[in-house]
Amino acid sequence: MTTPAFGKGGPAVSRIGQGTWNIERAPRTEAIAALRRGLDLGLSHIDTAEMYGDGLAEEIAGEALAGRRDEVFLVSKVLPHNASKAGTRKACEQSLRRLGTDRLDCYLLHWRGSYPLAETFAAFEELKAEGKILSWGVSNFDIADLDEALRVAGPGRIACNQVLYHLRERAIEHAVIPWCERNGVAVTAYSPFGQDDFPQVGSAQGKVLAEIAAAHGASPRQVALAFLTRNPSVFAISKAAKAGHTQDNAGALKLELGNADIAKLDAAFPRGPKPRGLPML
Repeated sequence: MTTPAFGKGGPAVSRIGQGTWNIERAPRTEAIAALRRGLDLGLSHIDTAEMYGDGLAEEIAGEALAGRRDEVFLVSKVLPHNASKAGTRKACEQSLRRLGTDRLDCYLLHWRGSYPLAETFAAFEELKAEGKILSWGVSNFDIADLDEALRVAGPGRIACNQVLYHLRERAIEHAVIPWCERNGVAVTAYSPFGQDDFPQVGSAQGKVLAEIAAAHGASPRQVALAFLTRNPSVFAISKAAKAGHTQDNAGALKLELGNADIAKLDAAFPRGPKPRGLPML
């Protein structure tokens, strides 16, 4: 399933994508095969960053998409300490070289840093005018950051906000997702299975996932991905360094949960009170 987002009039993007954080820790041939298998299965949204493996993740992604660039919605990110106007341009050009491509479909500021947003966004706009990036956005931005970004950039320019979101961390549902929906900004969930804390088989939460999965002929992880992306404005990127895991993730593209399923998951994984700050990794 693809959804038009990442800015009004933007290209369709698969709601389940492929993340590359720590992918360089896997055997390189396995990681490349997993990414390519994902493309075969419709996981056309690939997310990476200059920070991941000090550029190694970008190199792996670049090798995986060689000869298939036009199939991919490719996203990378600039580190805050590189996000001066000149630094953003340099970082982008280095990412393009590592990825073996002439353009990024979306380029993100990884998180807030010391450089003024106006400086970073001006670089983004120049890179966009040159065709080196086709859209741009932010990552790990809370409401105050988003309000400032909107004041600086103006409406219709911020394509997406990439944030932490999984079944046990639903803080963004309080304010961030509603803000993004009001302002036409896509939301991308990173670490959609959490950090090594996905509900275990046999636990109370694990049983709820297993019950819903069995009813749909799906896996618990597919159920989790379908729940997180139940709103059309939300996408999810999950790392899979093995082709088997990629195939499992891709199954979520065809899974549509019913209202009863969503109610059960909502009860089993309560979103909790509105947090003081935005959770992030």
